[in-house]
This record gives sequence, C-alpha cells and structure tokens, in this order.
Amino acid sequence: MSNYVQRFLLENLDIRGALVHLDSVWLQMLAGRNYPLPVTQLLGEMSATSLLLSNNLKHAGRLTIQLNGSGPVSMLVIDCTESLHIRGMAKYEQQIESQPVADFLGHGQLLLTLDMPSMRESYQSIVPLDGNTTAEIFEHYFKQSEQLSSRLFLVATDQTIFGLLIQKLPTTDLQDPDGWIRIEALAATIHDHRSIVGLTAREILTRLFNEETIRIFNEQPVQYGCHEDSAKIYTLLHLLGRKEVDSILKEFGEVVVNDDICNREYRLDALAVDAIFRKADPTIH
Repeated sequence: MSNYVQRFLLENLDIRGALVHLDSVWLQMLAGRNYPLPVTQLLGEMSATSLLLSNNLKHAGRLTIQLNGSGPVSMLVIDCTESLHIRGMAKYEQQIESQPVADFLGHGQLLLTLDMPSMRESYQSIVPLDGNTTAEIFEHYFKQSEQLSSRLFLVATDQTIFGLLIQKLPTTDLQDPDGWIRIEALAATIHDHRSIVGLTAREILTRLFNEETIRIFNEQPVQYGCHEDSAKIYTLLHLLGRKEVDSILKEFGEVVVNDDICNREYRLDALAVDAIFRKADPTIH
C-alpha cells in the first residue's frame, strides 16, 4: 500500500511537478459510503487536487475544497492539512450519471478555504467552473493564481487515485522551445494507469520522462484524517446545553451525533451524557 505526494523537477527543462497516489487511504475514505461510480470519480479527482494544493502549504493549516450546488451532487467537501491528513465526503441524488463537473453542480460554486493559526481570518477563494472536468477547472485556477501554465492529469477508480501536476516555469522555453509540448504529451499517458500500478513514484517518473533529468524530492506520506474526536462531541453537547440534551434523552433514550465527513456515528446514553457534563462541572451531583 502506498499513499504519497511526490514533488519533482525536470532540471533540464525547468518544469516542476508533483505526483499523488492513494490506495489504502482512499479505501478508508470510501468505506461504508457506497457511492455511485461518477461520485467516486469526482471525489477522487478532487481529493488528488486537494493534496497537490495542500502540499504547497509552508505552515500549519488546513485547506478545504467545498462544492455546493443544485445539481445531482448537492455537496462535496474535502479538507487536508499541511501534513497531508485528508478526509472528505459527498452528498448526491440516488440516480446519477457521468457528466461535466458544472452539470453535477447545477447552479453552484467551488470554494477554497485556507485556515491557518497564523492568520486572523480564513482566506477564501471562489474557483470559476471554467471547464468540463476537474482537471480543466483547476488548470484555469493555477493559471490565474500562480500565473503559470499548468496541466493536471487525474485518474480515480474505486480502488486507487493517481494525479499528476506539471507546471511550466518562466524559463522553460529558454531551455527548450519544444520541451513543454513534449512533457505534456508524455504526462498524458498516465491516463492508462494500468501500466503504472505497483510502481514506486521514482519508477513512474522515470518511465514517463525517461530521457529527462529528474530531480526527485522527499516523498510526503498521506494519511486518513479521521480519528475519533470526543472533544468535538463534548463541545457540541455543551453548545446545546444540559436542558436541551436532557429533552432529547427523554424523547429518544439516547443522543445520536453524526459526523458526516468521517462517516462516524456517536451514540450516548444518559450515563455517558451525565459523565460529560460532570467532567465540565465537577460540582454537579
């Protein structure tokens, strides 16, 4: 099992890039979801893109990609930390077919949010839905935000995710006027992902760009970002207040809290609820 983001530089061409691959982490994200294939593919492509973006974070923080719309996919949320802990989920209609990303959303928007402890407020950016695919949309975004020509190649199945980003630096054409076109064509062959299954990042990059001088940086591991978060449940119950929580207990016999993004359900009986409030206020008898 291999889950990583691998940055690289084609030194003889001044073209930089990154490769992302998920398998076991992706299976954890999909566990118990039963998404239709088009939703799985969209979530996988957005997850790969989120990792490629988050890998550029220089300080502690969290990047969130959120899709909201009136189409077959009403919501999709992925968040990823600078240390590449990722989680995500989607909400969708029962009947859904493959179609352009903009059609999945209907009248919707794609929002990027960056939260960092060093920032007083979150930074938000609306990504224009310019393109029929996730790759096309973010190629336009990279062009606007980083002023660099970029190509993004994404493959997502119910077993694995591959993503490859290449970016043309300002000096690329000085190195080789035909270099960018050549590398674009070579990178596009990653869509036949069957030929690279089981290969390491170094082997994939060497196979794709075997005639280029490749500098490969340290591989960054990716982890599933969902862990049992009791503190979040405690905070939610205290926000509701003891009176409201007791009312729920009286009516239903338990308090049920759903953590949608992690696909986890917390069930608390009267004893567990009482322990939570006693912990916050030891004077309660």
